[in-house]
Amino acid sequence: MFEPKYTISNNLLRFVGLVEAAKEVVNNAPLVPAWEAKFKEEAVVRTVHFGTHVEGNDLTLEQAEQVVRQETERGALAAEVAEKAGITARDRDVQEVINYRNVLSYLDDLVEDYLSRGGKFEYSQKQLLQIHALTMERVIEPHKVGVYRQDQVVIRGVKDGEVVYRPPNAVEVPYQIEDFFVWLNSAKAGEMHPVIRAGVVHFELSRIHPFIEGNGRVARAMALLVLAVEGIDARRFFSIEEHFDRNVETYYDAFVKVFESGGDMTSWLEFFAEAMAIEMDKVKEKVKKLSVDNRLRGRMGKQVALKERQIRLIEYLETHEWMTMTEARKLLPMVSDDTILRDLKDLMKKSLVKKRGKTKGAKYSLKVLR
Repeated sequence: MFEPKYTISNNLLRFVGLVEAAKEVVNNAPLVPAWEAKFKEEAVVRTVHFGTHVEGNDLTLEQAEQVVRQETERGALAAEVAEKAGITARDRDVQEVINYRNVLSYLDDLVEDYLSRGGKFEYSQKQLLQIHALTMERVIEPHKVGVYRQDQVVIRGVKDGEVVYRPPNAVEVPYQIEDFFVWLNSAKAGEMHPVIRAGVVHFELSRIHPFIEGNGRVARAMALLVLAVEGIDARRFFSIEEHFDRNVETYYDAFVKVFESGGDMTSWLEFFAEAMAIEMDKVKEKVKKLSVDNRLRGRMGKQVALKERQIRLIEYLETHEWMTMTEARKLLPMVSDDTILRDLKDLMKKSLVKKRGKTKGAKYSLKVLR
């Protein structure tokens, strides 16, 4: 049976620890549902864009967003979607974005079904083949969609185009994939930390290269599935593909280092875990800025719907005993005094802020026990 070779290095432990710390903050943040939905939508757009851009897709982030946001039936023509989105682009580029959005929807369905019925999640070749079918629909010849390759392929370097690795012969692919899934569903694999497990999944599927095209997207999608099933989805607010695309040479170099080291995945797993830590930390910082402190949630006993202006006022008061209108104006320089006063009045109505004094000399503070 397939058995990954790697060392639990100090760097790997540190990055995994950072992922766990960020996950804890994000999962326990008292976010208003509207913000949560917005973060998820943004993450889908970034994942779709950067997940295809790293493979050579020419659409900009803005163009990809326009395509992703179109309500279209599966099978809609790329040209029609592009026209509806108001963009001009190659059909293939538009189709790839449509397809990867469909892949993410499929992953969501798998996870939701698993959470609703409970039990042990079984990873399968059927899932892998369906991910490829969704990824490459109308991009390659129909008879090559959702089936293992019948030809030899090579992996070339990003810088010089030289062959850096020759994947297994086509005849070996079904056997190596079967061996891979036996390991993935094993008790031993289940004992691994999800970040490490997902990193191994990403690398091993890339190494086997089971399809004629689309292997990178399929490998990343399977890694995302492992992370989501194992609880490292942080409400699906992050996009690890963004880090890969912005560090594309390092991304591919990390693969090559494994081959050069005789199959030792340590350096690759460190890169993968670091990417997770960086992207999760971004989400953590974003959530902290738009979430009310746990002391407030504890007092209210529920989520509190606040405007972003009110959040900034609350955050200031969490680190300052009092706030006057002078400080409030500095925090919100483009906002009128009347609007600031309305926001403060609403915070007082919600029992979050108290007021001392009147008119110009009024001071405001948090109405919580410190």
